[in-house]
Amino acid sequence: MMLEPPMNKLLQQVPSRYMLVNVVAQRARQVATQAEETGISLDDKPVTIAIREVADGKVALNEEEEA
Repeated sequence: MMLEPPMNKLLQQVPSRYMLVNVVAQRARQVATQAEETGISLDDKPVTIAIREVADGKVALNEEEEA
């Protein structure tokens, strides 16, 4: 089973695996909340969407996450 996107691509965007989990979880909650509030049906799970966004560099780290 291949992980898409690859872990090394994700770690280029976020410095550690621990921080990656936190960033993805936070963004996934945002995606799920936005979809629920707007009534939009998601084609993929919120976590999958969040992981793709991190890999594409669309998610910026907060100052406290970078510290």
